[in-house]
Amino acid sequence: MMILEENFTLSNGVEIPKLGLGTWFIDDENAGQAVKDAVAIGYRHIDTAQAYGNEKGVGDGVRACGVKREDIFVTTKLAAEVKSYDAAVSSIDASLQKMGLDYADLMIIHSPQPWAKFGEEERFFEGNREAWRALEEAYKAGKLRAIGLSNFQRPDIDNILGSCSVTPMVNQILAHVSNTPKALIQYSKDKGMLVEAYSPVGHGELLKNQELAEMAKRIGVSVPRLCIRYTLQLDLLPLPKTANPDHMRDNADVDFVISEADMEQLKNMEQIKDYGEASVFPVYK
Repeated sequence: MMILEENFTLSNGVEIPKLGLGTWFIDDENAGQAVKDAVAIGYRHIDTAQAYGNEKGVGDGVRACGVKREDIFVTTKLAAEVKSYDAAVSSIDASLQKMGLDYADLMIIHSPQPWAKFGEEERFFEGNREAWRALEEAYKAGKLRAIGLSNFQRPDIDNILGSCSVTPMVNQILAHVSNTPKALIQYSKDKGMLVEAYSPVGHGELLKNQELAEMAKRIGVSVPRLCIRYTLQLDLLPLPKTANPDHMRDNADVDFVISEADMEQLKNMEQIKDYGEASVFPVYK
């Protein structure tokens, strides 16, 4: 599982492990154990968010995992509804307090729009600039080692770039086999951002894809491993979420190469139209 020892380097020189553990849907009381299990397997990158309601558990796990704090990369996210400077300042401090950490390695704005307004015309440009200013100040103060964005489209990125003193280092987006937003990925990279891929297994729905299952069988890997390797070969940073140690191990067992022909097939696979139970969440609609 060599991938657990490999890093990307962010635009400010900070190294970030190439595979992270996503913690969405892991409740607070189980998050600490999930973090400890992941670290024991070799993970050094944990991704949480204010909206997940498990920052305390994640922080407990980081402090209790037996590995030095500086060797664990912890990401959290500013709630999508925080669109003022003052609210952002207090939210950043609240996250650190909940996690019991002196600093976060990365903090990102979870969405350019509050979830209730996700996908609507209003882009909340001013509110995002205000939230970004608070992140910049926390970054300059040493509370955050890196800052970035999530679910930001090109106009939202341009809005931040037009007024920032620190440019975003990351854009975390929905990206997986059958849903690879090439233009947004390229634009984010062109602007100096590492692109992180959340739900690299399509929130589990790709497990039902027969074409994918046949390819995985032919290559001799599981469907999740194939999906995770796909994002890595696109130079994306996958964040598969699980509390199951067996799945954590499987997700990290990606020391193989997908051929160019298979990559083309994966890029052009028919897009998921239904994310099952997750379809109620704005990012999957």
